[in-house]
Amino acid sequence: MSTTELGTDPERIGWEAVADLPPSAKLVAKVLEYNDRLTQSQLAEETMLPPRTVRYALTRLEEVGAVDSRFSFTDARKRVYTLGIEA
Repeated sequence: MSTTELGTDPERIGWEAVADLPPSAKLVAKVLEYNDRLTQSQLAEETMLPPRTVRYALTRLEEVGAVDSRFSFTDARKRVYTLGIEA
């Protein structure tokens, strides 16, 4: 479901965008709420989920606009994820 289907402005995404996502995506979002920026491997370590599950969760979160990702300044091969939703 995209942000357009949710009828929300992509700049003002809230937790309701995450409500229908799988539990793994909710866990990843919650971990990002408490940590400013994490890589996929750091998220796997923090959540204790397999890397493949974290990758799927991030994909689902990106689909609804709940996370933002950027290339890491220290290692351009990695992406850094931040939470893009408001409380």
